Amino acid sequence: MDRPQFYRFHQGEKTLPFSDAEYEARLSGLRRIMADQGVDAVVLTSMHNVAYYSGFLYCSFGRPYAQVVTATDTVTFSAGIDAAQPWRRCYGDNITYTDWQRNNYWRAVLSVTGAGKVIGYEGDHLTLTQMGLLNDMLSPSATVDIAPLTMQQRFRKSEAEIALIRAGAAVADVGGYAIRDAIREGTREIDVAMAGRDAMELEIARRFPDAEYRDTWVWFQSGINTDGAHNPVTARALQRGDILSLNTFPMISGYYTALERTLFVGEVDDASLAIWQANVDAHEYGMSLLKPGASCAEVTEKINAFFAERDLLQYRTFGYGHSFGVLSHYYGREAGLELREDIPTVLEPGMVISMEPMLTIPEGEAGAGGYREHDILIITEDGNENITGYPYGPDHNVIG
Repeated sequence: MDRPQFYRFHQGEKTLPFSDAEYEARLSGLRRIMADQGVDAVVLTSMHNVAYYSGFLYCSFGRPYAQVVTATDTVTFSAGIDAAQPWRRCYGDNITYTDWQRNNYWRAVLSVTGAGKVIGYEGDHLTLTQMGLLNDMLSPSATVDIAPLTMQQRFRKSEAEIALIRAGAAVADVGGYAIRDAIREGTREIDVAMAGRDAMELEIARRFPDAEYRDTWVWFQSGINTDGAHNPVTARALQRGDILSLNTFPMISGYYTALERTLFVGEVDDASLAIWQANVDAHEYGMSLLKPGASCAEVTEKINAFFAERDLLQYRTFGYGHSFGVLSHYYGREAGLELREDIPTVLEPGMVISMEPMLTIPEGEAGAGGYREHDILIITEDGNENITGYPYGPDHNVIG
């Protein structure tokens, strides 16, 4: 019964979302961070950073995963249940740890980091339990939280990333049109959502035949269900005059894009039309503000003033936009690039950000419901480029 603590199981051909040169450029950026911070080895544990620096998007199912980067090596660590798939989908080496003995994961990590080193870790991801094990098993001479600096590196997208995000935005539009075609009185939210999801998955498979397909989804809400941006799909049947919220989210190799639109079934009353148009106006104004040199806080305050002048600011429920890249509803979120009052980040060319104002009018008030438009914009040298194609506003989205 002499079983290994960890081993290498490599078979098949490597297939990655980006070129080797792209991953080398990302790792070079990380190694500059390491040198600046005096870090010998970084232990990345989040889905988004492991995917960003290696291409491997893990599925944990309660097991720990990692990527260790040193001055010379990059190694991912995965559980035996995944066999060789992590090696085929990562840039660099891969080590499989076994569960024959507790903490073999950390023994495998130790085999690359060595003991007594300065270790970088992700403070916004590593649990207290795992941090304790890192200290016990690796015996670091010091630890450095490198999560904020890796987030800042992910802010600025490469040409390859922008090409993938651009394709994702086009796929989101495909889902939007499929949803539009499925909307009719009496149809359930879930039926409309499935039409959008299926259309996007087929389009992703057409555009990216070598990719892994998972996690593409749709949130499609109607009536009172539109009051929150992330409300789940239900079996509620659509009724004439309903406000609708269309939200398509294609996932391509860990990269999330989105399309979000307000619609109505058959007709829209005057009170709702006025709120809808005000939100559309704020959306257009907000997009005009997204340019190099503007700070997230500055953009937010200007849109706040726009709504306040119309006595609508009290109906705003969250920030006006966020970064795009390696993120989803399971992982990621580049919180330092969100359009909120407390974010001082200054926009730069190569950043990708949404504009998505939302107003929620409570049930019982005229125009009740949630109104949101959402476009994805690439910050350019002199302004921005809108890569969302599906039209917004009352002229296009009263259906039936």
